Amino acid sequence: MASSPTSDPGKSPGHHAPGGNGAVPEWWIYRGTGRPATYATNLAERLPGPPPWRRFNGGPDQPDPPSDDEETARVLGVAAALASQPLTDHETAVVEAVNTALLLRRPLLVTGAPGVGKSSLAYHVSRELGLGRVLRWPITSRSTLRAGLYEYDPIARIHDISADAAAAPDHQPPPERPIGDYLSLGPLGTALLPHRLPRVLVIDEFDKGDIDLANDLLDVLETGRYRIPELYRLRSSQEYIAVPTDDPGRTATVREGEVRCHEFPFIVITSNGERPLPPAFLRRCLPVHLERPSEGRLADIVCAHFIDRERAQDRQLIQDFLRRSQDVNGLSIDQLLNSVHLVSSDVRAHATSLDPNAWNRILNLVWRRLTETEAGLE
Repeated sequence: MASSPTSDPGKSPGHHAPGGNGAVPEWWIYRGTGRPATYATNLAERLPGPPPWRRFNGGPDQPDPPSDDEETARVLGVAAALASQPLTDHETAVVEAVNTALLLRRPLLVTGAPGVGKSSLAYHVSRELGLGRVLRWPITSRSTLRAGLYEYDPIARIHDISADAAAAPDHQPPPERPIGDYLSLGPLGTALLPHRLPRVLVIDEFDKGDIDLANDLLDVLETGRYRIPELYRLRSSQEYIAVPTDDPGRTATVREGEVRCHEFPFIVITSNGERPLPPAFLRRCLPVHLERPSEGRLADIVCAHFIDRERAQDRQLIQDFLRRSQDVNGLSIDQLLNSVHLVSSDVRAHATSLDPNAWNRILNLVWRRLTETEAGLE
């Protein structure tokens, strides 16, 4: 969803709630402001307890996750634009869906046309609520549940043990190789580590996965835990084993080969609707559909990425973009940002000074229809 700063007197200046009356519903934890919220400092107190059937007993809690301001700025822009208009009915529905998912500890299944910002919704939530680095699991046709939870390299371990044995002095045992050195938690596995606040995870383009992946994921989404067989077999001799996580430079201690969450992560599962998902999987998710951003919201996004530009500078370009998007049945936000970058770099001015048609050719290149393929490559 496009960032839309809002006005809640004494809480979130500049945010306009539904209807523009300045009142933010009391039950909203996430407000769609697009910027860090001062009220997020006591989020642990503001977040109500989960339903009894969504309570998890993992622990002890891991340290709070690291921040990743550079990646967040890459996705959302370095600053939130200061929009004056209130949330639209559609934007209100998206904010309500996010808050419902937070309260019920359920994944959010986000659909919409390619390029409308489905995965960026997770970054909006993380930035506003101060939930730290967003974990990301991109799905392909080869993705498996195990890869999302953890990876284990037994071949490397065997090789190192053999090399140690060959290098050890006669009659002396080789040094022991910790199994944790050959195992690392994936993005989903890291998200399910016990934390005092929800971790944020994007499972991107889920509909590209194998048809069995959704069914494989059901138990993990329901129980908030998973077992690592390679560690579970060692539980009697090694109760605690440290393993690297998906957060750079961080490790976590796994007890008796099992990971249990404390606060269920905030999971955004994106889908382009390429194939239907099983009913049992859909029952465990809350659905929300993202519409294409309006002219005003596109201006907000441009201002967030290009903080030195005035909104009026790109009004005509945005209008042209919207017309082209309608003509070709959809363009992505990235394609608009690419064209604004070319304009801000004076490419348009230099190109048209030599050839009046040059800029149109460049736009045709940048604003290609998302579903079209190169001629001869079908």
